[in-house]
Amino acid sequence: MPALPRITLAQIHVRSGDLHANLESIRQAVTASQAQCDLLVFPALALTGQMLQDRWLYHSTLAAVDALLPELCALSQQTPFLVGLPREDNGQLYQSLCLFHHGQLVWQYHKQLPDNDPLTEENRYFAAGQQTPAFELDGLRLGVALGDEIHSPHLQQQLSAARPALVINPSADSYWHDCLPQRLQQLADTARALGCPLLRVNPVGGQDERVQDGHSCVLDAKGQLLQRAQGFVPERLDVALTSPKPVAALPSAEALTWQALVLALRDYVAACHFKGALLGLSGGIDSALVLALAVDALGADQVTAVMLPYHYTAQISQDDAAEQARILGVAYHVAPVAPLVEPFVAQLQPLLQHWPAPTQDTTEQNLQARSRGMLLMALSNRSGALLLTTSNKSEMAVGYCTLYGDMCGGFALLKDIPKTLVYRLAAYRNTLGAAIPERVITRPPSAELAPGQEDSDSLPPYPLLDEIVRRYVDETQSLDELLAAGLDADWTRRMLRLIDLNEFKRRQAAPGPKMSQRGFGRERRMPMSGRL
Repeated sequence: MPALPRITLAQIHVRSGDLHANLESIRQAVTASQAQCDLLVFPALALTGQMLQDRWLYHSTLAAVDALLPELCALSQQTPFLVGLPREDNGQLYQSLCLFHHGQLVWQYHKQLPDNDPLTEENRYFAAGQQTPAFELDGLRLGVALGDEIHSPHLQQQLSAARPALVINPSADSYWHDCLPQRLQQLADTARALGCPLLRVNPVGGQDERVQDGHSCVLDAKGQLLQRAQGFVPERLDVALTSPKPVAALPSAEALTWQALVLALRDYVAACHFKGALLGLSGGIDSALVLALAVDALGADQVTAVMLPYHYTAQISQDDAAEQARILGVAYHVAPVAPLVEPFVAQLQPLLQHWPAPTQDTTEQNLQARSRGMLLMALSNRSGALLLTTSNKSEMAVGYCTLYGDMCGGFALLKDIPKTLVYRLAAYRNTLGAAIPERVITRPPSAELAPGQEDSDSLPPYPLLDEIVRRYVDETQSLDELLAAGLDADWTRRMLRLIDLNEFKRRQAAPGPKMSQRGFGRERRMPMSGRL
């Protein structure tokens, strides 16, 4: 058998829809690998990015790809490489893997099993290919599979029949909190099923709700992890099947999720051409966490924090907000909202007399939040900075947030981060250096929209609420299943009712990065009315 080729996995930063930036990343990787490897491997859809959605339906998209094929061919004079591209064949669009060698596109494979991930909806846009998933390079047979089709028994059977020396798996996987142990175990099981080494290359980059984390890796035929690239940064991984170095332990789930959120915000701001970010800093844990994330993502000079106190805002909240802004070195402003709220209340009084006040009247509370939202949106308009909302997944689930108030903004970093994880992320960030005052973490949480208000006045303890949300939203368990698990019956029934009733709010919420297997996005499609 010929000697195994020297293969390099090119874990590049893929920017969705930015073909020229992606081509430049490909060019740099090819230039850096010249004469150092026999085959360079890029991720799936590395030239275009994966989440083009209905842009795949436009002929101009494929025309733009085809226009760059001569440049890809020219690059392969230096080093042969595999790269993921969209390709058209007999009027059908395919997600393909193309081999460029000696200045030509010499072979291509069309993905046989487009997936039904709600974020990418590959099976909506791409046809299923039929080719044998293997090719020859310098007399050696190599297998291929694109993305999660590698885990299909049907495709594994085809690969085994081809008897490849190894299998290459260009992917475009998303990150969610604590997903890597599960992913690596699945890849190990697949490598054992194939009975040959498995090489997986994954991009890095954030787009809208999605974050791709890298962590390209190499496994042997027994499923042992031989190599793993870093997460969330570009890296070239030279495959070493015979003399691998020890693989470092994974960072903590909190460390990885922090990096994912930072990358998500940085890429969103850059892709949408915002001039930095701003947020309302309340002195509470959620806005404190968002501020720390924004500074890590963009730099302190690109972030503005605004304290918007009202009569019920505690002095310690104002002190803690000012202290955090000082620690992180961001621009900080104070703008009391009473001069806005009080005229609103006075203007409303004659009108409100036509409706009896409910037992729990939140009209004035919501005016506070909406006045803050109006001020912050005005600052966003003037500055060109992205307004970050600060509601977390627990609050979004049960509607503990104000529509057109604290929900105002363009990006919701904590949209898929439950409150208990908010606290763990805050504690993690402080291990890297002072960022969030300790009192912000230890104080009982409060929206401070009424005298002495605390979250516990309206919500169960957050560990219980997050367990209810996880089971009902993420795992689609029924009320009976939640009660059978021993969860408090009264709180469970009340929270499930609130989750269902507040679908209309979530439909109007800002987008945010998906950090769980099933967040409040395209993967959870629920009616706003007509519930069972």
